[in-house]
Amino acid sequence: MNQKIRIGIIGMGTIGRIHADAFSANGDDVEMVFLCDVNMEHLREMGKKYRISNLYRDYQASLQCDADAVIVCASNIRHKEIACAALRAGRHVLLEKPMAMSAAEAAEIVKAAQESGKTLQIGMVQRQRSDVQLAKKYVDDGLFGDIYHLRAVLIRRRGIPGLGGWFTTKSISGGGPLIDLGVHCLDAAMFVSGHWKPTAVSAATYSKFGNPIQNYKYINMWAEPPRIDGICDTEDYAAGFVRFDRNASMNFEFAWAANTDDESFIEILGTKGGMRIFASRNPRLLTEFNGNIADVELLVPEQKDAFQIQARKFIRACRGECPSETTGDQGLITMKLIDAIYRSAASGKEELVC
Repeated sequence: MNQKIRIGIIGMGTIGRIHADAFSANGDDVEMVFLCDVNMEHLREMGKKYRISNLYRDYQASLQCDADAVIVCASNIRHKEIACAALRAGRHVLLEKPMAMSAAEAAEIVKAAQESGKTLQIGMVQRQRSDVQLAKKYVDDGLFGDIYHLRAVLIRRRGIPGLGGWFTTKSISGGGPLIDLGVHCLDAAMFVSGHWKPTAVSAATYSKFGNPIQNYKYINMWAEPPRIDGICDTEDYAAGFVRFDRNASMNFEFAWAANTDDESFIEILGTKGGMRIFASRNPRLLTEFNGNIADVELLVPEQKDAFQIQARKFIRACRGECPSETTGDQGLITMKLIDAIYRSAASGKEELVC
């Protein structure tokens, strides 16, 4: 019988609780040994819920607890600091997205992981979607032929999270929908297509809906209610065009708020076939069959809890049974691309991804 992996979670906000539930569902393989959060009242509630007595406000103190791995769910500005400290303390790390505030910070995390010899997995949970996994298999099997273009779209009509809080405070979050939502799409597009060498980008960002905060109209809000006295200095819309090596490209649109319908998809265009994933319907393979144009509707397996799947893969990586699926090196590439997108939006020119 495999030994249980002892884990602790640093940051018990919404995403921390999601991870706690996911790892609890893998109870035969995991023992949660500590929780850490700056809000002690909330932390005590979480301790009761998950029956954990080791509770810490200070993450450095939590790293003294006897654990094998740490799940880092703190705000973006603290990702680099906490992840590096955990790795240097000899802990495996599952690091929530985005990997860091910048590529420079991400590079420090990768270096710490290499020096520690411990597992570093980036929390790109959307890779665990059934349609993403199916598309990846089809790409590997050659069904798409030469993939020359990608389209990545994730638009919310009204979906600014926690308006006025840390999500919309650039000095804490690093940015808006690009670094919050777009990071998933960029990662998934590169993961499926195998195009991991973005070379240049031309982009624009806009901030049209968050200010003044009291004028923002919405139906519901993820994370927390709006803080009227808070800050909103992030973009709410980002669009652009990316060039890759091997003569491939991608255009993208990511929005927290826009006067258009909600929309979500990643489109893969290849010489033998094309497909949309990340959409609300079953994917279709648009191809040719026996000399005719053909649309093949694919009945994908029922979607299982992606966070639970991610947790199981992390547990296996910690045991040395398999490599980390979402590596620090891949996370670093995504952060370099995001940095270049923000630079291009600021300069109004095409920028190199470096």
